[in-house]
Amino acid sequence: MTIKAVLTNPNTELRKKSKIVSRDEIQTKEMEALVEDLIETMRIENGVGIAAPQIGVLKRVIIIDTGDGAQAFINPKITSKSLSKVEGEEGCLSVPGVYGMVKRHKRITVQATLLNGDDVVIKADKFPAIVFQHEMDHLDGVLFIDHVTRYTKPPKNVL
Repeated sequence: MTIKAVLTNPNTELRKKSKIVSRDEIQTKEMEALVEDLIETMRIENGVGIAAPQIGVLKRVIIIDTGDGAQAFINPKITSKSLSKVEGEEGCLSVPGVYGMVKRHKRITVQATLLNGDDVVIKADKFPAIVFQHEMDHLDGVLFIDHVTRYTKPPKNVL
């Protein structure tokens, strides 16, 4: 396990779209090492989620830990989402010191592959749904600040 540097805005790598992980890559030592590095980096940074692009790896891999332990999700895809949304305060390891209110779908269904190669369907609501949406945005080069309706702790250069 290696703690990796977290890229911060305005690093242009954060705005790039990640590539799908092939089936052949999933159960490899390299993927296992990436997942371990992501989990260790997230823990050191006190995060509840992290995406591979945040450490400069443009692969569709996210880590979520909303209290039940860190779990890797490979090639996650939202297959359904509620019409109802919830607004909550968000921050991001890649946008340190900045917080703002963001509206996200209250409930989502996600299809993904686990590190062991199993395909899973996750039904997430409330906080876990928000974390999934936030981390999955990173895979498409989107940061939470792109969705902010109101800053609660703005960047220093925003009035």
